[in-house]
Amino acid sequence: MAGSSSDNVAATRGPLVAIGGAEDKTSELEVLTRVFTLAPEGEEEITLIATASGEPEEVLPVYQAAFDRLGADRVHALDIRERQDAANARNVRLVQTSGCIFFTGGDQLRLTNVLGGSPMLGAIRERLDAGAVVAGTSAGAMALTATMIYDGAAADALHKGAVKMTAGLGLVDGLIIDSHFLERGRFTRLMEVGATNPEHLGVGLGEDAAVIVHANGTLEAVGPGHVIIIDSRGMASSNVAELSMGEPVAVENMVMHALISGHGFDVGARRYLVPDALRDYLADTP
Repeated sequence: MAGSSSDNVAATRGPLVAIGGAEDKTSELEVLTRVFTLAPEGEEEITLIATASGEPEEVLPVYQAAFDRLGADRVHALDIRERQDAANARNVRLVQTSGCIFFTGGDQLRLTNVLGGSPMLGAIRERLDAGAVVAGTSAGAMALTATMIYDGAAADALHKGAVKMTAGLGLVDGLIIDSHFLERGRFTRLMEVGATNPEHLGVGLGEDAAVIVHANGTLEAVGPGHVIIIDSRGMASSNVAELSMGEPVAVENMVMHALISGHGFDVGARRYLVPDALRDYLADTP
């Protein structure tokens, strides 16, 4: 049914954008352009948060230049490294005036450790609920969800316990996001996640690819790369509950979809959306 919202992805008023990493920041800016245009009309201030990065002094100027080029009114580059920085009143005010909040890549545990339970994270949630766009790339994308992957080598995945998960920033529920998905061969990571959490939808983001989580919970692929969907809800069987740690996992009947730009996915109906169907869904979004 066009416009139906997901039954297990908590919708918000504003869109979320998860980017797979290594997005173009100097040429066509296809993915970053879409992030910028999703900001509410008249709210064209951008806040960049480089908490996840170990080299914010190198990362922040690159994104600042990209969003300046796109026409942002102001770009606030925040080097938030400690929890007291996430409670700083000036930093929180900058988030509260921004139509777009953007998390850079790096280490998702650093991001959740510094921002979790902070006034800044509260302000980000308020802005999202008010219609602002919140985006993240690489580790910043993986941390957007309520539950996130934080470790697990692709070569060891599909062995019980090989993929480590913990609480994310909690901006959307029902999804597990993995980045650099095709380039680093991470299919088995989301397969193990699906075996242990079949209600959650796995979203694997290729580099220079993004997925928009729209206000009604519909997913839309953006950019020249692929968005891979791993759907385990119809899984017929798995041995994971009977295994000891480190033993190989068997899974029957997982479903995979490969989305390209302009294609989408209805999470509630578990339905692939070709461009015409996606346009109908988005046209019916309140």
